[in-house]
Amino acid sequence: MRQTSVINDLLNTIADTRLFGERRKPRRTSRDDLSTMIEALLSGRGESSSTERAAEFLRAYRDLDSAGRTFVFRTLAADYGADPERLAAASASYLENPSEDTAKALQKAAEPRRVEIFRRLNLVQGGTQALVAMRLELIERLPNHPDLWTVDDDLKRLFNAWFNRGFLVLKEIDWQTSAAILEKIIRYEAVHAITDWEDLRRRIDVPDRRLFGFFHPRLGDEPLIFVEVALTNEIPSAIGPILAERRDPIDPRTATTAVFYSISNCQDGLRGISFGSFLIKQVADDLARELPNLKNFVTLSPVPGFAKWLREEAARPTSAVDEPTRTLLDGLGDNFLDDAPLAKAAENALVPLLAHYLTAVKDPIGRPLDPVARFHLGNGARLEQLDFGADRSPRGLAIAHGMMVNYRYILADVEKNHEAFANEGKVATTNAITRLARQVKIAAREPSEAPRRLAPPAEASADEAADGMPVS
Repeated sequence: MRQTSVINDLLNTIADTRLFGERRKPRRTSRDDLSTMIEALLSGRGESSSTERAAEFLRAYRDLDSAGRTFVFRTLAADYGADPERLAAASASYLENPSEDTAKALQKAAEPRRVEIFRRLNLVQGGTQALVAMRLELIERLPNHPDLWTVDDDLKRLFNAWFNRGFLVLKEIDWQTSAAILEKIIRYEAVHAITDWEDLRRRIDVPDRRLFGFFHPRLGDEPLIFVEVALTNEIPSAIGPILAERRDPIDPRTATTAVFYSISNCQDGLRGISFGSFLIKQVADDLARELPNLKNFVTLSPVPGFAKWLREEAARPTSAVDEPTRTLLDGLGDNFLDDAPLAKAAENALVPLLAHYLTAVKDPIGRPLDPVARFHLGNGARLEQLDFGADRSPRGLAIAHGMMVNYRYILADVEKNHEAFANEGKVATTNAITRLARQVKIAAREPSEAPRRLAPPAEASADEAADGMPVS
C-alpha cells in the first residue's frame, strides 16, 4: 500500500507540474476538441496516461469562457450517463440469474460514465479542489439548465464519500496558525464580519474565545467550515457583548457555557454536504473533556428568514397579523430599539410571531422554513431562548428586526431530538416558547397561495441550511 501511495504521489506530481506550472497563454478550445478530450478521459488504460489526460482537460477547462464550461456540463449530462445497451443486458442477466455476480454487474452498468470521469480528474494533484470549484459553477447554472441536475447528483454522491467524517481533520485555529489560514478565516467569516487583524485577534487570542475548523487533506489550508466559540457564565441574549472591543475575559476553567456564535461554511462547491453537525458535536465533546465546568452548549444564531416571512404574511388578506401590528411594522426604522416605548411595543408583538415562525412555519416539503432553524433542529438541538434586540447591526435589523435565537445542544438528548425531528417533524423547544407560539393564530393559506417548488429537491441534509447563506 505504501509503495502504491508513493507511485500515485509521483504521478500526481508529474501531472501537477504541467497543470499548475508556468501559466500558458490561454487558447480557444473548440467544442469538437472538448468532446474529444472528455472521451479521452475514459480511454486511458494506464494510471500515468489517465492522469496526464485529466491534467490536460483541467488546463483546457481553466481557459474556457462561461459558454464553453456550460457546454462541458451539458455534454456530461447528455452523453455520459449509463450505457443503455450495457444496462439492459445486465438487467436481463440479473433477472434471469439473480446472484451476487450479476447484481454487481448490474450495479456497475447502472453507474453513469461521467462518474468515472470525475474519479480520474480527482487523480490530479489539485483535482479535488478543481472539482469543488466546478460544482459551484454547475450549481450556479441549475436554475437555467435543469437538465444538469443529474450531473450535480453524481458529483454530490462522490463528495459525500470523499468528504465523509472519517477524512476530516479538526484543528483549533489560534494566533500561531499560519497567516494563510488566518487570512481565509477573515475572508470566509459570513455571519459577523471580521473587520481587521485586531478584530480577529480578539476572537482567537484571548483565553475565553476559541475557533475550530474542519480541513480535508486534499484541500490543504482551505477550511471547509469553522465555528467561533465564546466561553461565558450564562446563556447570552445579545451579540454585542461577545464582539465588544473592550471587555474583561474570564478564566475558561470557571465558564459554565460554551456559545457557538458564528458558524461559516467556506466552500460553496460543497453545498449540501454535511459538516456542521459533526463539527458542533465534536467541538462540544472536546470542550467538555477539557473544561469540566461547562454545562451548557448553546448557539447565538441569526434568524435570516423572519423579516421576509413576516412582511409577506402581513400582506396576506387573510393574515392574522392584526392592523396595529401592521402599522407597527411600517414604523420600525433603523433606530427603533433606541425608542423605549416603541421597542417595548415591538417586543410584545414580534416575539410571539417569532416563536410561531420557528415552530410552525414550514417549507414546501415540511421542514422549518428558516434555514438556520432547520440546521440546528435537524442536528438535535432544542429551541431554547428568543432574544429581542440581540443584534443591532444593519444586517440584524434587516433580516429579523434585531432578534436572535439560542439553540441548546443537550448532549444526552441530541439523538432523541434528531430522531423526533426527522421522523415526526417535531421541534424540540421549551414550554415558554410553546406558550408564546400559541398566542399567534395564523389563518391557513388559500390553495392558490401555496408556494410551489420550481426545481427537484436535493437530498435533505442538515447542512442545506447553509445554501446561499451562513449557518450559525
